[in-house]
Amino acid sequence: MKKIIVIPGDGIGQEITASAVTVLKQVDAKFNIGLEFETRDAGGTSYEKFGTPLTDEALDACKRADGVLFGAVGGKKWDSLPVHLRPEKAIFGLRKGLGLFANLRPTKVYPELINSSPLKPELVGGSDLLIVRELVGGIYFGPRCESETKDGVEQAWDTEIYSVPEIERITRLAFETAKLRRGKVTSVDKANVLAASRLWRKVVVDVAKDFPDVELNHLYVDNAAMQLVLNPKQFDVIVTNNIFGDILSDEAAVIGGSIGLMPSASIGELTSLYEPIHGSAPDIAGKGIANPMGTILSAAMLLRYSLKADDAAKAIERAIDRTLADGYRTADIFTDGFKRVGTDEVTDIICKNL
Repeated sequence: MKKIIVIPGDGIGQEITASAVTVLKQVDAKFNIGLEFETRDAGGTSYEKFGTPLTDEALDACKRADGVLFGAVGGKKWDSLPVHLRPEKAIFGLRKGLGLFANLRPTKVYPELINSSPLKPELVGGSDLLIVRELVGGIYFGPRCESETKDGVEQAWDTEIYSVPEIERITRLAFETAKLRRGKVTSVDKANVLAASRLWRKVVVDVAKDFPDVELNHLYVDNAAMQLVLNPKQFDVIVTNNIFGDILSDEAAVIGGSIGLMPSASIGELTSLYEPIHGSAPDIAGKGIANPMGTILSAAMLLRYSLKADDAAKAIERAIDRTLADGYRTADIFTDGFKRVGTDEVTDIICKNL
């Protein structure tokens, strides 16, 4: 059996993870993967029950699992809590506890939704890229000072640090992933200015020697940000550091026209975690109108990367393609002339299309 820990979290997380589990059970019946599901709390829901956003028991259960399906956490009702008790701390606890060192963020532009993109159709049509972001190093985790006085002037500072093993690990993952796609890696850095980026580029070039069938090119981060909106179709796999990946992945998410369809995977040393990129949307929670497709596509990534069940993952992706092609739209992507459906209804349609 393959054990999946489901963490619905807060807000619409409860609804969208239920949809994803329904689809996973359907695909399991078809492909006989042997999935077993257990539910744990995290975020505000966990705080209400246990006084902490992430319990040791929940983290231990995730460590023993074959994969973790995560919904969303947060909401205004917990905004006044001390920082260490806020729902978002659950995410950081899981990243640290599971050793989640890489975030994979795919951006695919669906032909049926091309007019929802802020970019011109001729620029964005056919775009299908994956950003591989280093997740546990760099300036977000380096030494810092919140405030100090030097020569009578207050200042603050953060430090960017990367080691060769950290860069090698994320680069190898990017190249291995590119081999499953179109065989091209773009490494993004700022090697013309930053010492850490010069080491990054050197290590990426060294690792690339082990992947002669994968094409490698380099872009400075400012040019990469520009190229994402000028010609996103040129990219296959982008690999970059923590802060650059944080920014570029959010930029790329907009290209597709709706974050409701955007999944992600955080690859770990112990197990990996899969979640949509959107938030908990407490304003629509319980109304049955949330788009579950990002979570369902995250479940497909779980099948692909953690369980090596690529055929099952592709079946889910094709089912969503067909659902969109047949004109079904949840509220976030609905326009006149299409068929408006709610969370449960679109889940049923996706299951039928499997």
